[in-house]
Amino acid sequence: MGKLTRRADYLAANGGKRTPTPGFILLVRPRNDGDQRPRIGITVSKKVGGAVVRNRMKRRFRELARLILPDEGLAGADHVLIGRAGGIDRPFSLLADDLRRALAKLAR
Repeated sequence: MGKLTRRADYLAANGGKRTPTPGFILLVRPRNDGDQRPRIGITVSKKVGGAVVRNRMKRRFRELARLILPDEGLAGADHVLIGRAGGIDRPFSLLADDLRRALAKLAR
């Protein structure tokens, strides 16, 4: 699984489909470049909390992506997780269920 590293990739993903959940917002945009690997991008703003809180959320999101996206992510698409304030208190199992539901919804 690849990573989004350029700001242009994040801006392009913002033009794709989005699904809000209690802990995060999922953005998905097909790349149409022939590469079938899903790519992941994670962002958590300062509105959510200080550096410790934001880094904890990013670690949780990376683990979610590692566990779920290779099997259930959309092939050849960019996935961006935008952290929300409720995501840090939400149990990991509920975040995983939210991600699975959001991916299923966007795959339709």
